[in-house]
Amino acid sequence: MPVAPSLVDILRASASDDVLGIIFAGDNDDKQSDTKDNGVDGDDSAPEGSCIECKDQQAQVYCEQCQEDFCEVCAGMIHRTGARRRHVLKPLSIVGVEQQVQPTGAMEEDTANGSRTGELQPAASEDEDMSGEAASAIEAGALGVSFSAQSGRVETSGNAAFSVWITERAKYIPIRLTLRERKFLRLLEAGLKVSEYTDKIDILMYGNKTKRIVAQIKELCAIISGLVLASDYKVGQTLFEDRQFEDNEDFYQKIFEIGRRHKIMNPEKMRNEYGKLMFLLQDAQSSDVKAMLNFSLVTPIKTVYSVLESLGVLYILEDEMVAVATKEIIALGKSRAQIQLEVKQKERAIEYLCKAYATGDCPAEVIRQCLYSIGDNHAYLRFNRDPCDRMIDYLTACFTPQRAENNQLSLAILHGQNGARLSHSHESQFHYVLQTLTLWREMLHDMFKLWYDADSDLLSTNNTYRLKDTGQGLNRVQHCPRVSKAAHGILHRTQKAVGRWVGSAMIHLGDRNVPNALVFIDKYNQVASILNPVVRVLEFLDGLAGGAAGSKGVAAFIEHTFGGTELTKKLILADFFRSAFDGSGADNFFDAGSCIDGRLTSAWNWCSTVEKKPFFSVFLLSGFVGFNGGPEGF
Repeated sequence: MPVAPSLVDILRASASDDVLGIIFAGDNDDKQSDTKDNGVDGDDSAPEGSCIECKDQQAQVYCEQCQEDFCEVCAGMIHRTGARRRHVLKPLSIVGVEQQVQPTGAMEEDTANGSRTGELQPAASEDEDMSGEAASAIEAGALGVSFSAQSGRVETSGNAAFSVWITERAKYIPIRLTLRERKFLRLLEAGLKVSEYTDKIDILMYGNKTKRIVAQIKELCAIISGLVLASDYKVGQTLFEDRQFEDNEDFYQKIFEIGRRHKIMNPEKMRNEYGKLMFLLQDAQSSDVKAMLNFSLVTPIKTVYSVLESLGVLYILEDEMVAVATKEIIALGKSRAQIQLEVKQKERAIEYLCKAYATGDCPAEVIRQCLYSIGDNHAYLRFNRDPCDRMIDYLTACFTPQRAENNQLSLAILHGQNGARLSHSHESQFHYVLQTLTLWREMLHDMFKLWYDADSDLLSTNNTYRLKDTGQGLNRVQHCPRVSKAAHGILHRTQKAVGRWVGSAMIHLGDRNVPNALVFIDKYNQVASILNPVVRVLEFLDGLAGGAAGSKGVAAFIEHTFGGTELTKKLILADFFRSAFDGSGADNFFDAGSCIDGRLTSAWNWCSTVEKKPFFSVFLLSGFVGFNGGPEGF
């Protein structure tokens, strides 16, 4: 079945586009303050109409006790715990309207539903990207949200309209490449592999950098032109005979857009080439470089929404058969007959939509391509987001927050022991891991939106970068306003859903830890690489416990060495939930910790030491070859 809308799809944060990276410190275990790197200049005076706390987002609510205006995210963070939790928050849209003002600190209890009058309730999104239908559905309460303590996931009510959700999500789903575009992709990859762009540009040296950038861009364009001419002489002759680079602006825009679009749908591809591509396009957006090139290399990414809208058939997403035509068919636990039936139903739904909505301007093949692209999105979510769901299931099934089964299976960690930089009781660590996995799940569910925003931040014409030594070599440090807005929105909504928050709520963006949006996206793309191998090992143990054919010898070995498959599974999980979420892994004691990005750092650190674990032989027996898909490891 199609995936359900996530928390972020339902309640998108409403904030201005110029946020420069707000830092929220909840129960802050981080020792480093990054206000300077995140663009907060230390001025105490907030501009007119902006949030008094972050000073760079539009104020949306008024606190009667604090007598200050806040944006929704800051209001939620400041009034989340302690005495401020009882403060009365009111939307600014109704402040000043004639009404009876409550006395300070007064809170009327609603005996019917237990809610407090005046509390800030989830509001409809004011994001400029949200469609009118989606906003209306949210205002009407058609899209409900809740948090399941049992599963640890943000869940949505079943009455949400799939068409509203998929129409909004289609804005960020890249269109699948055609056969002809894949040929151009191979040429682009070949050109980027031999290019030494970053080696010659991202260095500290005197001289005219703009001229070097232009020379390197023209060199890459010449390489691509030569490859096109060599692969298809007639096409190359048509494109480049008696023409300058600027005469083929559309061609270069198209081929670079193909590379960006392909990478979003396939994060494991173009690992080295994509960085070169984005940094080249980032430099090409500079006004000085544009003036010397006389053409632009950047064009918007083609999405399902933009293609259907341009052809005038956007209404196809309102058809209920889209859900059947794009669903992910999972064979687990199904008979062959049932799988074949679902495949036939999906094929019939695709053919029906192609015949019903094909027009002279929109051929059936384009509709089929859009439907396949939505299906690719579901496949992406299954591989990248679903491991978080599986780990949450294992956490809640094998452990309880109240007490540990025994000392060996306790999740408690202590600062200074076994490399840990945090001190948590068993209960605190349980909630810390649960909240982290839930946040990762929501980030990955909305990854296409985050990637779309990252692309906009990196290629913005008025968002410059500075080359800086961050401790890991020279990096391009650049503010990430759109990614920051989206990431803080996801964090804030997750915090509201789960209630209590353990650890820091700091998101590093545009500083020495996460220099730019490209690094931020790359960090969260590694979550699946970390969790998938662990999930496969656990499923292997579940298969042994179920008496899988030909596994008696392996089961006997595990029984003799570890005391059984169930105990082995719990030992692996306990070690992972302790050591992969202990704030370790950074170069010094001022980094990592419990901040949002430090949680990933400690997970990477656990992956690098897995071969030293006593249960590593179980990993090898399950077919484990590394966290990076090869014997070289993660």
